[in-house]
Amino acid sequence: MKIEKVNDNQIRCTLTREDLADRQMKISELAYGSEKARTLFRDMIEQANYEFGFETNDIPLMVEAIPLSSESIILVITKVEYPEELDTRFSKFSEADEDYNDQESTPQAPAIKGADDILDLFERIKKENEKSEVEEKPKAPADMVKLFEFDKFEDVCRISHVLSGFYNGKNDLYKDQTDNKYYLLAHKSSHTPEEFNKVCNIVSEYAYQKNYAPAKEAFFREHGKMILDGNAIQTLVSL
Repeated sequence: MKIEKVNDNQIRCTLTREDLADRQMKISELAYGSEKARTLFRDMIEQANYEFGFETNDIPLMVEAIPLSSESIILVITKVEYPEELDTRFSKFSEADEDYNDQESTPQAPAIKGADDILDLFERIKKENEKSEVEEKPKAPADMVKLFEFDKFEDVCRISHVLSGFYNGKNDLYKDQTDNKYYLLAHKSSHTPEEFNKVCNIVSEYAYQKNYAPAKEAFFREHGKMILDGNAIQTLVSL
């Protein structure tokens, strides 16, 4: 927690996620004005009083919250010398916390509960954090590709009948003229990972599964002979 003196009537407090973690707090607790949140605010005032002589006593306070990112927020705390001129939107920050009766503490902390504007900002930051955490989770690839090697064209035809009505993903069939082998590139496409895994297990009974890399597909397109493009298995069913 970093506290800076702007002038005799104003301080600036920078609050980060680490500051909350140190106090075993969540942003949601700030949003709902928990006891920990009120304690944190009092500590800000007390630290400012100790470091800069920022005494509040019975002076009303105006608090402005400035979110920097989903990781931090700045609280600008200003003493209001003429409370009658204070906009009613900020007047709710000037009330003292009735539950706070520590006589040894010089500053009197303003109430956190009821400070709707600041709490709304905290709630918004909480939602941004939750959104960013979801976006940061690793996503499964949209498509997967497997490469199979067949010794004979008849084996490719046989597997096409076995998979008839079950596999409808994109698949290409090539022939390597140098070794007279047939290569099937099968895509997961719209199938679930479980369905595609079952397809690959079935094909493996008739072929050898090879390590796939995009470079191999490019090699086949340039140097191999395209037999069927896009729907090889589906086409061979009709033969």
